[in-house]
Amino acid sequence: MTSTAMAPQVIVPQAHLVRGVIKETPDTFTFTLQPEDGSPTNSFQPGQFSMLWVFGVGELPISISGDPGRHDRLVYTVRSVGKATEALVSQKEGAAIGVRGPFGQGWPVDVARGQDLVIVAGGIGLAPLRPVIYHVLSHRDDYERLVILYGARSPRDLLYRKEMADWARHRGTQVLITVDYGGLNWRHHVGVVTTLFKFARLRPSKSVAMLCGPEIMMRFVGRDLEAQGFGRKQIYLSMERNMKCAVGFCGHCQYGSHFICKDGPVFTYEQIGPMLDKYEL
Repeated sequence: MTSTAMAPQVIVPQAHLVRGVIKETPDTFTFTLQPEDGSPTNSFQPGQFSMLWVFGVGELPISISGDPGRHDRLVYTVRSVGKATEALVSQKEGAAIGVRGPFGQGWPVDVARGQDLVIVAGGIGLAPLRPVIYHVLSHRDDYERLVILYGARSPRDLLYRKEMADWARHRGTQVLITVDYGGLNWRHHVGVVTTLFKFARLRPSKSVAMLCGPEIMMRFVGRDLEAQGFGRKQIYLSMERNMKCAVGFCGHCQYGSHFICKDGPVFTYEQIGPMLDKYEL
């Protein structure tokens, strides 16, 4: 698609108003946006991202973490790690934020239809996978078992704790949680997320796995899933690296032969797995 044919949402940020902010952890916030003009939001696929523009500060890519079945709002979960994200999470209700998108290739929810879906997330990596969970629970008869394996540094770093308890109550759904460091009141697992595989009821021959988290986590999870019997084409992972333009023009997000913004951010482990082992790629 040439630049002259691009839709306005690709080039020009559309003003959205902050309608709610929830503090998930000490440094992570979930906020809800609605178009300033009251129109429906642009539809998105689970796994896609938006470019969010904080006026006077800059623009940054954030995966959409809300329900893809709702068209009255956009939801994002953001961890404050720098000037732009700090400015974003500091926005008050009623503030205006520019939104471009959605962009990218999302999670293959159609490929997973009729199979078990295994979701493995680390830290804030659960946010890009939450739309998949919403989609599966809204179309429950289209999927077999849903297995959610989630790891974080500590109990205070867990996202969506009340929602996870609700997800676990749905039929055919298993939710397992682990942390690196627990505490006296912690009643779940302790250890890296791959330690949960021995407690999960996995059926590799009829499953699709979706991973999101730190790259080192995805590297080891991919290896362990292969050891469990998953093929590389059955494993999908999400990458978000240095994206600036979102349409493959600037080259900031090039990763080997791929541009994360337009070829991803979701790839198969077959496509991207070998590059995870390459130092400083």
